[in-house]
Amino acid sequence: MTESEIPTWVMLLSIVVLMMMSAYFSGTETAMMALNRYRLRHLVKRRHRGATKADRMLARPDRLLGVILVGNNLVNFSAATVATIIGFTLFGETGVLLAPWVLTFTFLIFAEVAPKTIAAERPENWAFKAVFGLEPLLKLFHPAVVAVNTFSNVLVRPFIRDSEGQSDQLSAEELRTVVSEGGHSVGERQAMLARILDLESVSVNDIMVPRNEMVCIDIDDDISDILAVASASQHTLLPIFKDNINNVIGILHLRRMVRLVKPAQDEPFSRADLLALTREPYFVPEGTALHTQLLNFQKEKQRLALVVDEYGDIQGLVTLEDILEEIVGEFTSDFAANIAEISPQEDGTFLIDGLAVLRDINRALRWDLPTDGPKTLNGFVLEHLETLPEANLCLQVGDYQIETLQIADNVIKNMKVRRVATSVDQEDEGEVTA
Repeated sequence: MTESEIPTWVMLLSIVVLMMMSAYFSGTETAMMALNRYRLRHLVKRRHRGATKADRMLARPDRLLGVILVGNNLVNFSAATVATIIGFTLFGETGVLLAPWVLTFTFLIFAEVAPKTIAAERPENWAFKAVFGLEPLLKLFHPAVVAVNTFSNVLVRPFIRDSEGQSDQLSAEELRTVVSEGGHSVGERQAMLARILDLESVSVNDIMVPRNEMVCIDIDDDISDILAVASASQHTLLPIFKDNINNVIGILHLRRMVRLVKPAQDEPFSRADLLALTREPYFVPEGTALHTQLLNFQKEKQRLALVVDEYGDIQGLVTLEDILEEIVGEFTSDFAANIAEISPQEDGTFLIDGLAVLRDINRALRWDLPTDGPKTLNGFVLEHLETLPEANLCLQVGDYQIETLQIADNVIKNMKVRRVATSVDQEDEGEVTA
């Protein structure tokens, strides 16, 4: 071994060391920027040392990038200088020309692409270890980092002035995406979280019991008829009206009514006794979002609300239980809730009640019937027909073939529906055949 070969091997070894240092800086930059900020804060609360250091450094991204870039550029330029000396020593002037090309290709693979790919795939594993080396380097390069940041901040200030008010808080839509894409680890609770977020886009009109299905007591009926309605009801809260449904005069809790019904009582209770047990009705405007109504129920200490339109006419009623079922799913045990509105058939079609709610149909069958217009299947069909049919007919709306089976009382009572796969848009949407 000659004296001229010794510095060459030393310099080659230094190239390897510098390449490893460059890989460290490149991977650390990618890993730190790829960290999930919300998981990072969770780990900080759990006093994870690496996460705590990473969070502290990310609080000043200019200093973090400053120390990484100062170190990376210092290493890369040092490697370029050493490579040029090696090239000149081995190949003369030709080596000087070849050194940048060889060094660029080598560093691009081993000091840039490979470490950044690994860091992007496993940012926590890389970043939480790398920060222990960054802290002493930040102290070592502090004067250079401050100088670089001072000049760079002056240059970029005009371009970031408009974004000073931005924050990393998630919007409702972004949070919904997080729950949808990253909530698989919470199992069934993912669906519950998604429903909670959906309360903002769902109104009381979507879940209310329509007025024609409301169980109510007419105060002008005979006492025996009132008792019959109360005993047959599957609900504990019943509206009491006078003359017509738009004149609700109170809400009766059936548990209070028990005190009026005594087997040994000679005289039946009077209407005045019944009204004395009622409380004032609680009205809410149609279109109220469910998350707002849930808070209103809590604020007003109510469990049932009557939904009214802009003219004050009652459109239906909504209960606290209805909203809770939108979050956790069906949990009631009453008989009315067990009535099947959707019956699958052997030919792949479904017999569906005309008053079935479109949102319930979509949820049960995983369909995508539009819910921004009519709320029931009957309303959906009538909207497309623009008239009440005099006889049963068939129609196709988008991907859905619908056959009416029973029409009575100005309502399509039952329908047979099939979803068909289409490769092109239906140009004859809404086509009707008798």
